[in-house]
Amino acid sequence: MKRLFAPFLTAAAVVGLTAAAPQAPAMAAEDINIIVVSHGQASDPFWSVVKNGVAQAAKDMSVTVDYRAPETFDMVAMAQLIDAAVNQEPDGLIVSIPDGDALGDAIRKAVSAGIPVISMNSGSQVSASLGALLHVGQEEYDAGKKAGEALASMGGKKGLCVNHEVGNLALDQRCQGFADGFGGSVTVLPTTNDPAEILSKVKASLASDGDIDTIMALGASLAGEPVVQAVKDSGMNGSVKVATFDMSANFLQSIVDGDATFAIDQQQYLQGYLPVVFLANNARYGLMPGGNVPSGPNLVTKDKAAQVIDLSAKGIR
Repeated sequence: MKRLFAPFLTAAAVVGLTAAAPQAPAMAAEDINIIVVSHGQASDPFWSVVKNGVAQAAKDMSVTVDYRAPETFDMVAMAQLIDAAVNQEPDGLIVSIPDGDALGDAIRKAVSAGIPVISMNSGSQVSASLGALLHVGQEEYDAGKKAGEALASMGGKKGLCVNHEVGNLALDQRCQGFADGFGGSVTVLPTTNDPAEILSKVKASLASDGDIDTIMALGASLAGEPVVQAVKDSGMNGSVKVATFDMSANFLQSIVDGDATFAIDQQQYLQGYLPVVFLANNARYGLMPGGNVPSGPNLVTKDKAAQVIDLSAKGIR
């Protein structure tokens, strides 16, 4: 693996340095190679924001970054992608960890090979035990609990948690946190990530149980938007509160219009951006923050939604 010494670029401020870095000849972008392996599928707009963060950090830090993900939510395929990345001996590896049991061996191989590993988005509870240097993301259970408490304070009594990626530990933790914070009756509705299926299943749930007054979605574009539509189609707009993890321009507009209550922003742009910055500076200077970096949660309510719609549409928020 190559280790370089180059001028510290603008994004170095992220790691809190104030002293000027030693000057040295600038190195070509391809001299530092970082690989990202995530479970994020191309069909999910959430992950396009993560990729935008990765791309911007690569540009800001003048490094080469290769982003890889399986075509579907497939832990076997993801482990194989991590193994392939290890064989290339990159200067750093960034991984999401939706299933520590399935991905643990592959991640440990990277660490054993001397590759610095940072986890992002999912896997905060197992990241350190697998040898990752740190995790950039939000504590999913805590975020779910915060959302549940907020919705309970609005009068919610019976909730539905729509899980569009069953088997993803992070999403399971969101639903569990929501249920614990909500305190009332909560049913988990398993679906795929097909918005049409989510729309149909939520409408069926509302038709079969008129006591449902709160719905928690776990992703804005794939789940939150069809949930809002399902509530409208069922004629229950105003009587059923809808909230979601993550953001999209359309869901934010629903908040502005009063059709949804809030979105939980985990700032996934930073989940893509910061690990690249950290690993680039680690390769150049041996620098690394001393602990995990929380990127969320932040509740985006009606008073804030209008301000971030444009940035969401641009793939930053």
